[in-house]
Amino acid sequence: MSDLVNKKLLLGITGGIAAYKAAELTRLLVKAGADVRVVMTESACRFITPTTLQALSGNRAYTDMWDATVPNNMAHIELSRDRDLVLVAPATADFLAKAALGLGDDLLSTLCLARECPLAVAPAMNRQMWEQPATQRNIATLRADGVAFLGPDAGDQACGETGMGRMAEPEALVAGVVALLGPKRLAGKRVLVTAGPTFEPIDTVRGLTNSSSGKMGFAVAQAAVEAGAAVTLVAGPTALPTPAGTRRESVTTAREMHDAVMAHAAKADVFIAVAAVADYRVAKPKDFKLKKDAGAPKL
Repeated sequence: MSDLVNKKLLLGITGGIAAYKAAELTRLLVKAGADVRVVMTESACRFITPTTLQALSGNRAYTDMWDATVPNNMAHIELSRDRDLVLVAPATADFLAKAALGLGDDLLSTLCLARECPLAVAPAMNRQMWEQPATQRNIATLRADGVAFLGPDAGDQACGETGMGRMAEPEALVAGVVALLGPKRLAGKRVLVTAGPTFEPIDTVRGLTNSSSGKMGFAVAQAAVEAGAAVTLVAGPTALPTPAGTRRESVTTAREMHDAVMAHAAKADVFIAVAAVADYRVAKPKDFKLKKDAGAPKL
């Protein structure tokens, strides 16, 4: 990978259990060619050590706003001045609240106030924290201020609950960073992509389908995002994660895919049909499992 060669990033890490993912994120960013400088909050250091991030980034990890080794004793100014992007991952509910209100009470939050480069955040928190009206108001404020959001995802959480609030996986975050920093040849364009198979039910357990993984369509959607487009991805049944930055609409049957495409096509500047739509559908699928015919030949 060389998508981020010569790019200078500042990775901010806040105090959430998802901080463990910052190690792999740092490794992947460096592998992609980026120069990564790490800033950690005091709480983040309770989940992962500065030594780990220093080893993976090849640079010192900073934790103290009063660090006398930084020129002019102004770490909150100097550390971001040569950076192309500040990425906070994980970004806790507390950090989002401080950023929305313009508070700076530690190195990372003060640095984000004093930055001259773009800011991106990868939220990570319990599903109820994510759904709180106060958190949603803070998110709306940050979006209006031009802060880019990478994630979150829905799924199993460390607390044992399931829902929205998981930090996006490191691979998706790297793709999101590439999209934010890459050339924007499709900026302002709306792209509609179909991907994956469709599944046409015969009964409640059987159906007709094509053996499509969806990888090509998802890759096309990701490439369009990286080129600056607003992408809607209409996807049939597939286990692939949603490409960072896309709006995904999941469907099952060809008819559902057709309806979803027609709902978005009029507003799209580009339509790319990559889905492997099934060739046939059953006229009247059964709403129960058909029993095997005892006289049918065995294959």
